[in-house]
Amino acid sequence: MFSILKKEISTYLSSLVAYVTIGVFLLVLGLFLWVFPESSILEYGYASMEGMFSTAPFLFMFLIPAITMRSIAEERREGTFELLSTRPLSNWQIVLGKYWACLVLVAFALLPTLFYVYSVWVLGTPQGNLDTGAVIGSYIGLLLLGAAFTAMGLFASSVSKNQIISFTIAVFLSYFMYSGFDSLGQLLSLQDTNIQDLGMARHYEAVGRGVLDSRNLIYFIVLSSIFIGLTVWVVSRQNSVKQVRKGLLMLGGALVLLVIISQLVYTRIDFTKEKRFTLSQVSRNVMDSLPKKVKVTVYLQGKDLPGGMKRLQQATRDMLNDLEAYGHGKLSFEFANPLDGLSQEEQAKTLEDLQTQGIEPTNLSVKTDNGVSQRTIFSAAMVSAGDKQMPVKLLQTRIGLGPEEVLNNSEQNLEYAFTSAIKKATSGGRPRVGFTYGHNELSDLQLNDAMKSLSDGFEVGRVDLQSIPFANLSTLKLLVIAKPDKPFTEAEKFKVDQYLMRGGRIVWSIDQVSAELDSLRGHGGEQLAFNKQLNLDDQLFKYGVRINYDLIADLNCAQIPVNTGNMGGQAQIQMLPWLFYPIFMPLGKHPVIRNLDGIKSEFASTIDLLQVNGQKQTILLASSPYNKKLTAPHNLSLQALEQEPDPREFRSQPKITGVLLEGTFASDFTNRPVPAGVTENIPVLTKSKPTKMVVLSDGDIFKNQVSADGSPFPLGYDRYTQQSFGNKNLLLNIADDLTDDSGLIALRIKEIKLRLLNRARIRNERIYWQTVNMVVPLAAVLIFAIFQHYYRRRKYAR
Repeated sequence: MFSILKKEISTYLSSLVAYVTIGVFLLVLGLFLWVFPESSILEYGYASMEGMFSTAPFLFMFLIPAITMRSIAEERREGTFELLSTRPLSNWQIVLGKYWACLVLVAFALLPTLFYVYSVWVLGTPQGNLDTGAVIGSYIGLLLLGAAFTAMGLFASSVSKNQIISFTIAVFLSYFMYSGFDSLGQLLSLQDTNIQDLGMARHYEAVGRGVLDSRNLIYFIVLSSIFIGLTVWVVSRQNSVKQVRKGLLMLGGALVLLVIISQLVYTRIDFTKEKRFTLSQVSRNVMDSLPKKVKVTVYLQGKDLPGGMKRLQQATRDMLNDLEAYGHGKLSFEFANPLDGLSQEEQAKTLEDLQTQGIEPTNLSVKTDNGVSQRTIFSAAMVSAGDKQMPVKLLQTRIGLGPEEVLNNSEQNLEYAFTSAIKKATSGGRPRVGFTYGHNELSDLQLNDAMKSLSDGFEVGRVDLQSIPFANLSTLKLLVIAKPDKPFTEAEKFKVDQYLMRGGRIVWSIDQVSAELDSLRGHGGEQLAFNKQLNLDDQLFKYGVRINYDLIADLNCAQIPVNTGNMGGQAQIQMLPWLFYPIFMPLGKHPVIRNLDGIKSEFASTIDLLQVNGQKQTILLASSPYNKKLTAPHNLSLQALEQEPDPREFRSQPKITGVLLEGTFASDFTNRPVPAGVTENIPVLTKSKPTKMVVLSDGDIFKNQVSADGSPFPLGYDRYTQQSFGNKNLLLNIADDLTDDSGLIALRIKEIKLRLLNRARIRNERIYWQTVNMVVPLAAVLIFAIFQHYYRRRKYAR
């Protein structure tokens, strides 16, 4: 076999056709990767070789048939194959020798592409900012694909003595096995039968991104072996079938056994540096225990997507591939453009329907040959399980971050977003969340979007602490106390305390100071901010936290509309910064606040933390370093807007405004009698089970604005500045963290390193790098061809 291998390689590399074929392959690949703007690495902007590994398979469909078409066809046409058969070589040895020779030639054709890798490595910012592990894994995937194409090409070469016919058959087989099953599944509407899994595209996409799954590896081994076996069978028909019948039967049995084992026992190797394609154990557990089939429809689809959106699209596809691998056939997904092929009226109706389902459109400016056009895309997906649907937001925007950072954060959040949505869509019973009332808390209208947003994954309602039986209160997974304005009775405090002692979770959203912007406007622009009497200080103090009677004035604040005069009988409204509406930028690493937009607050106070044994305290929200604390009572006036604040007065340490407390808590009713008014027999627990609570020093943080006609705006949306803040996501993250003990929220801390190309260098050196990457690989092949030519002349001239 080794002698056949050497002969085939020597013969091929001595032919001008070989170098022309490889040269054309490198020329076309170079044009796609460095010149054509739609697929150019330079236009893509990221230090990644994804473009090459997505383009190369289609070029392989022509390169490899061109390499293999002469292997057996020419031997049979010239009658030399019979001479080979007379040698002490079996048909298996002959075919395998030719197969490995062709595969070596495919690897030889790929060698010059390593210069592309070097170019991306040099152009990275900083230099060398390339995931070489992912590149190595992707090359392995490309070689596996080449091995399968080579086996098909060898089979095609065996069925005809005409090289052109062999080439045509090989191209057809390669295309059909790579893309044909996908097209067949769509044509026959057989998506649910997993017919696409028979094709090579699904398996190559998984390996080509730098993840080697044993099932994909065995798929390529089995596919290559089948076509090698068929080649041996075709060749043997010319001689004696008996010589290979036993071998084919043994091969078939071994392949069947290999496939069965691969489905029962499998493993995955993630070559990427950050192990970005390695699912956490939490996600695996969710996928392993899916009770029903789940369908994911991704709406991020369409032509001419910007590079960043293409990257997010590919990252979404990769994540769903990973989840599908552990879903035991219960997860399927598809990419669809909901506006494709619709009239303007139908598009408007579809947009309205999608927005109703929680899918928000994004308007993009896309460069075209005629200038710039506006495109509507949907950076979202829908998870469906039975009759239950959960929207997934793919693009995680954040104030103050550039487009690259936003996209990187979005990629980091994909595993959490999809796993969380899948778990909620398939869960049988939803955790119960209760918002208290009876103390002038936020109204249903003010909590409309908060309760609506939570209702997708929770059973949400209002709770009257005075009348609710304690047994019913104990069924709540989360209790939210949102901006009470009247004092709590001791009986109500006792119920809350014992609810906590039994492992209940609580969110305290408390205003300690009475101050409202509407009251300021209605009292001549002035108001005395005074202390509220909520009767909660002793209870919170016992739990390890104190909300102070003060207000935070912060230079990092939201704007409010102010009437600055009249002109022509009409009021002149101007947006001015209001220091008592601080915007808290979540800068911590805790998953509850990771990658959140700024959180808008109104008249927030400071929080002090007390040391408590057995308790972990995590700061979630804090003011900026440019703040000032004002102790209540304090006179507030809108006239302060007319004065420019002195930055020197606002230099202070950031003030704590939100905290997460985890662990065990001591009861506020230890060594105290059961309060009057408690008519139920509730055994007093003096120490809690391990539990959690969140304390926020702003009662309006979960309040949505209301329009003049009484319709609520989305939580976190400011109707005056038309800016969206992260309040809704904060609420959802807090609810997920406090109600889920599986550790799902921890997926939000997953980090993916941002790998960008040096844009300034590309701008100045674009022509140079395009020229170098087009010329150097071709020059390398030409130099090798010249060297090979003179080497052979010198060798055989002696």
